[in-house]
Parts: sequence; structure tokens; C-alpha cells
Amino acid sequence: MAGKSKPKTIFACQSCGYQSPKWLGKCPDCQQWNTLAEEVHHQTAARSPAVTTTSQIQHLSDFDAPKEVRYSSGMSELDRVLGGGFVTGSLTLIGGDPGIGKSTLLLQCMSHLGSSRKTLYVTAEESPHQVKLRADRLKASSEALFLIAETSLEKILDHVRRFKPAFLVIDSIQTIFSEELESAPGSVSQVRECGGRLMQLAKGEGVSTCIVGHVTKDGAIAGPRMLEHMVDTVLYFEGDPSYPYRILRTVKNRFGSTNEIGVFEMGEEGLREILNPSEIFLEERPEKSAGSVVVPSLEGSRPILVELQALVSSASFGTPQRSTIGIDHKKVSLLIAVLEKKAGLPLMGQDIFFNVAGGVRLDEPAVDLGVITALASSHLNKPILAQTVIFGEVGLTGEVRAVARPDIRVKEAQRLGFKRCFLPESNLKNLQTSCHIELTGVRHVQEILDKIFEN
Repeated sequence: MAGKSKPKTIFACQSCGYQSPKWLGKCPDCQQWNTLAEEVHHQTAARSPAVTTTSQIQHLSDFDAPKEVRYSSGMSELDRVLGGGFVTGSLTLIGGDPGIGKSTLLLQCMSHLGSSRKTLYVTAEESPHQVKLRADRLKASSEALFLIAETSLEKILDHVRRFKPAFLVIDSIQTIFSEELESAPGSVSQVRECGGRLMQLAKGEGVSTCIVGHVTKDGAIAGPRMLEHMVDTVLYFEGDPSYPYRILRTVKNRFGSTNEIGVFEMGEEGLREILNPSEIFLEERPEKSAGSVVVPSLEGSRPILVELQALVSSASFGTPQRSTIGIDHKKVSLLIAVLEKKAGLPLMGQDIFFNVAGGVRLDEPAVDLGVITALASSHLNKPILAQTVIFGEVGLTGEVRAVARPDIRVKEAQRLGFKRCFLPESNLKNLQTSCHIELTGVRHVQEILDKIFEN
């Protein structure tokens, strides 16, 4: 029989899973500092199992594709990012900053699902009394919503197999531990083991499972990235603490499209869905103010109109300041250089502050042209005409390139009453839409500046 050998101490990187026999200050694999933690492993004596083949090779057409069974979460915004609701036997990972609303979202969701099917909420961080107080505040009670406070993986799996819930929530994966491992909860080996066995439970028992995951200071899910590879769906809950709005973004979905977003507002009674986020983000937009422009950003299949704000002023002394909120700092610096070189605007010696209003974060190239015009508007102190939207990608030579789905961007702008739209010339040629909005195509950044600030 195989037995356990002498315990072995190793040092594992908590970021990527790299293992070393000794402690290192810097991980050689992911280049992160101070991420190696000590773990104790019991090595099982090696044995040579008999090789038996029970599986058979079959043609793909011989397999029957079962119909997906989905259940609505009770929130249309959450259903949107999931691709239509929770799939039976799926494993979903939800990450976000502390206090962003992950537990609140799942408690509200489970309350709705519990009205028709049995749900089990495993709290490994809070006491049942704390969860009960939150549920009362959210008015999220249900006769079929059950709760247990447990951190042992083996006990949780035993409860699930006996109780047989249709939906399971684990809050959170970093606090769950397997008794078969001696490493601390949240370590690489514990996260790997717990994630793998919860996946087997979800697939084997047909239990739709949601896992809450902690995030690092950089905003990524804490622990090795293999946890994100294991699960079926990965959702990130984002938001600026200064604003009440929260954005639920999907970055992986085996049952639907990726990069979809859902918008919520955090209030005293929990999360409220925002069905028309464009109107919310633009309701306080100032009129006739230099440095302000509206861009239609595409999040998955959903167009959202957001306001970009730029402030360009003379540098008082020393190196000019550069500050950006809601958009990549390097992207803005690149576009500043394009304006300086290709449009002749002297911006390198100016203090520049850039902001995406409403706490939204933009990362698609279609907002480049909006950034260019906002910077030029603030520098020239000339406001952009009201009811104007702008979108397009900008290259290093100043050319304006085509972007994806210009039709739904234009339709969203028209729906909110905008009268004028600047877009790439190549998009205008292929745009098949009957809109009551003035469309102006541009090919270069100098061309759009001449047309916008011609007066």
C-alpha cells in the first residue's frame, strides 16, 4: 500500500503558483515581490497503477447536445452578463474590492431564486447573525433560502450532498480550506484543491454554484489564475467608492458572450438596477463647457454614452503633471503626443488632467477620438457644440480608423436626442442605418479639429 512520507516544506508563489525549495524575495516566474509563502506538503509514495482504458473515441456527431436549462436571477442586469441566467451545474466566480457589494448582490439573487428552488448560502467570513441582519435590511428573505456558517470543505460537501440544493453560494473561496492539506486557507494549494472539488460537485450533482473571490490591490482575483481557468464564468464587480454606481463585468463566459456589463446603484436597501445607464451618466453634464465631450462606448453588445472631461492648463513649475481617472494613463499620454506632433498643439509643457465622469472605466479604442477632441477643446478654451457625440480609433500618424458596431452607437446617440455625430470616414461608408442625425466622417485628427472648431 502507498503511504505518506516525511512532510516536505516548500515555498509557493501566491500569485502564479510557482514552487521553490527555499524562500525567494522575487518570484522568478511572475516577477512579483514577497509573494512566496511557506507550505507543508505530504508526498504520497510513488506507485505504478495499472493502465485501463474505459473511455471510447466517438465522432462528434454521435454526442447529443443537451439543452441548456437556465434560471433567472431576478435581476435583468445580472441575467445580461450571465447570458440569460444561471445554467444548471455551472460554476461562477465573482470578484471585487472589499465592500463593493458582492455579498449583497448574491444575497438578493439567492432570495429571488429561493422562492422557487432550494438555495444554500455558505458564509465563511461572517456569522449567521450578520448575514441575517443584512438580509433584513435588504428585505431579502425567503422560505427556501438556507444558511450555514462553515469553513471546512469536506463538511460543506457533505452538507450539500445531503441537503441537495439547486443553488449554492460560497463566500468566500479564500477562507475555505480542505482538512487533507496542512497549508493555510487562501494558499495556492488550498485554492486549487477547493476550486477543483467544488467544480466536481457542480458538474456531478448539477448544482449551480457561485464563488466569491477576494482581489489583490491591482484588482485581479487573489491567488493563482488557474482558478479563473477552472470556472465557467468570471465576473468582476467594479465601482468607484466616491460614486453609488457599480458595474458588473463578465470577462469569461462559457455560456454566453464576454465583456457584457450590468449597471447597478448601491443604496440603503441594496443594489438597484440601472436600465438606462447612458441617461444616468449624462444627467449632470455641464453645457457649453470647454473640455467636455460625449462618446458612445461599447461594452459587449451594449452601447453606453459617457462624458469625457479634460483640463489643460499651464504648468506652474517643473515637470508638467499628468493625471487620469477611468482611462489608461499610457493611452492618454500617447494621444497627447499625437496632438502635439500631428495637429501642432503645444501640450507637452501643460498640466493635463483627464476624467471619465460617473466612475466608469473605459478601455476600448473607439474613445480615442473623444479624448483627442476633449484635450483640444480645453487647450483652445472652445466648447464643443451641444448634442454632439464623437467616436473613432486614432493611430500614431493621426489617422482615424474604423471601429466595431458603429450602427448601434449611432442609434443610442439618436435615442438620447443627440443631433450630430463625428465618426471614422470608413465607418460612414459602410453604415447601413436610417438615422435622423447628422453624420460627419473624418480621416485625420486635424480634419476633425478643423470641423469642430471652425468657428
